[in-house]
Amino acid sequence: MRLLRLGPVGAERPAVRADDGTTYDLSPVTADIDGAFLSSGGLGRVRSALRAGELPVLDTDGLRVGAPVVRPQSVICVGQNYAAHAAESGAAPPEQPIIFLKTPNTVVGPFDDVEIPRGAERTDWEVELAVVIGRQAAYLESPEDAAAHVAGYTVSNDVSERTYQLEDSGGQWSKGKCCRTFNPLGPWLVPADEVPDPSSLGLRSWVNGEPRQDSSTSDMIFTPAYLVWHLSQYLALEPGDVINTGTPQGVALSGRFPYLRAGDVVELEIDGLGRQRQNLVPA
Repeated sequence: MRLLRLGPVGAERPAVRADDGTTYDLSPVTADIDGAFLSSGGLGRVRSALRAGELPVLDTDGLRVGAPVVRPQSVICVGQNYAAHAAESGAAPPEQPIIFLKTPNTVVGPFDDVEIPRGAERTDWEVELAVVIGRQAAYLESPEDAAAHVAGYTVSNDVSERTYQLEDSGGQWSKGKCCRTFNPLGPWLVPADEVPDPSSLGLRSWVNGEPRQDSSTSDMIFTPAYLVWHLSQYLALEPGDVINTGTPQGVALSGRFPYLRAGDVVELEIDGLGRQRQNLVPA
């Protein structure tokens, strides 16, 4: 099953897409897909309601697709977590995860416009596997403990403004990561138990229909489970929080491709997790 949120900004309604492609209204089960829902057995309740035929069919024609979870408390990001991406950036593979934060208000729907900041000239795309936390994770004993704390996975575009990130930041990457609309998320949340191996997923991106990234999460330096464990040693991950796990090679920062401009179209996908598409517009 695929969980999603449909409707205008700020008025999204929860929904679930069954394996046969039918979309059902989740309002009888929950008011929204948020941390409280995820941490209280919400996914199990959805499965039970689907089996019992208790959910009304939802007509999705014309409905905007929002981010698959309500605005998270935290968006935690990992830098240079793919070996090939670290190499194209001219950096040695990190010995421990490089962590930075995005503000929660960067999160938008997977088909919403992305704004190029005023005066910016180095706006970049980054297809990433996003982990959504399902129950609080603090001081986990090992990476093996992470699975019990993950609700599911989705697609993230960790949009970046490289001048802000690398030249204007004083070493604080978040300055180039927190511009408005800089984290399209979705289209849906896939429960963790329906993703057999998050460390073996193909992920790809295109700009104006031309291929950019084409890699696998198997190239990650630190696995999703390791990242959840590692982060839990330094902060408490709360239900509904999002972890962007890093991007593979093939971004504009490499020097191989031009940076984004207004009028460009970015598309991203991850095996089994769906596809995004954004138009680039001036802020």
